[in-house]
Amino acid sequence: MSLTVQKYGGSSVDNAERVRNVAKRITDAYKAGGEVVAVLSAQGDTTDELIEKAFEINPRASKREMDMLLANGEQISISLCAMAIEALGYPVVSLTGWQIGMHTDSEYGSARIKRIDGSRIRAELDRKNIVLVAGFQGINKYDDVTTLGRGGSDTTAVAVATALKADTCQIYTDVNGVYTADPRIVKGARKLDEITYDEMLELATLGAQVLHNRSVEMAKRYHVPLEVLSSLESCPGTKVKEVVNMEAMQVSGVARDNNVARISLTNLPDVPGMAFKLFSLLSQQKINVDIILQSIGRGNNKDISFTVAQTAARQARDVLEEHKDNLGYEELIIREDVSKVSIVGSGMVNNPGVAASMFEALYRAGVNIQMISTSEIKVSVLIDRAQSDKAVQAVHEQFFGG
Repeated sequence: MSLTVQKYGGSSVDNAERVRNVAKRITDAYKAGGEVVAVLSAQGDTTDELIEKAFEINPRASKREMDMLLANGEQISISLCAMAIEALGYPVVSLTGWQIGMHTDSEYGSARIKRIDGSRIRAELDRKNIVLVAGFQGINKYDDVTTLGRGGSDTTAVAVATALKADTCQIYTDVNGVYTADPRIVKGARKLDEITYDEMLELATLGAQVLHNRSVEMAKRYHVPLEVLSSLESCPGTKVKEVVNMEAMQVSGVARDNNVARISLTNLPDVPGMAFKLFSLLSQQKINVDIILQSIGRGNNKDISFTVAQTAARQARDVLEEHKDNLGYEELIIREDVSKVSIVGSGMVNNPGVAASMFEALYRAGVNIQMISTSEIKVSVLIDRAQSDKAVQAVHEQFFGG
């Protein structure tokens, strides 16, 4: 008997009508004769609303208590959906993260999964139950509730599929697959029938919001077949797998990330070990650095610019200001009005000139490039945020036509 793990995002269960729609999709899969486990996110803006409630009480609440609060959103979704499935006359049970044995580390707010004890889910499936699982949450070694951070329900679904050795993991969202660009901002964006894990991982990391990068990384590591589908329409989605059948395109997609800040340090001492000293300070605070640009030394000094998530900019500034005397820079400059635009494609490695084509498109659109980062399958540029819509459209037209 086949086992399918499905995941439904917050927009898919946003109201009573959509909860009933999800319940029907789940029961249709169950009627087809397979075992079904469905992972649900919190409804709509529930998580944001819970955060606002917390700030009303204590703007500096501990991460532990925030996790205790935020985990409730997913529990509401699974219980409501279970009620809808019961109303349709099917056997169902809803389970929280701790009930399925989702063990994580103790990094509240962004916990990492250590293991899943799948025995409870397996027992419920053997009883012919549909199993609904609360995404985004687990427990640590202290039996405290933890949350997995942004995109945590995607990661939960892939982890459950891995633990149960599921035949497929279907990610249902409000779009009907993975597109060459965000169809909400790019005219002519095309849906892809399939895409490689590596390409999807790069797109997810670079700002595409269809799948979270941690879930794609886990799916690739454990060879979990993924499919991205619409929860609102019945149509084929996009399959994410190791190798695609079609001849590799030069570029598979264009992504934009607005959660970016550029940090520049001027007149740093041009001495060995300075980059290590700077970036080790940020690493100790778990601040991820992306694009890095170091100028050629002028005399005994140099400038270094780099990007971090905009949400980490304030923390990075505090760390760097605290160690200004040790680093010896002259000025710290932070810009948050920037965006990162990227192209991704496994075919790029065998096609020289792809980066030049991207730069040509930006030149024609009158978009200035501030920083550049490349790898075998991606090229990223940092630009003014005000020009990001125009830039994404121009780059997409360059590679996919109007």
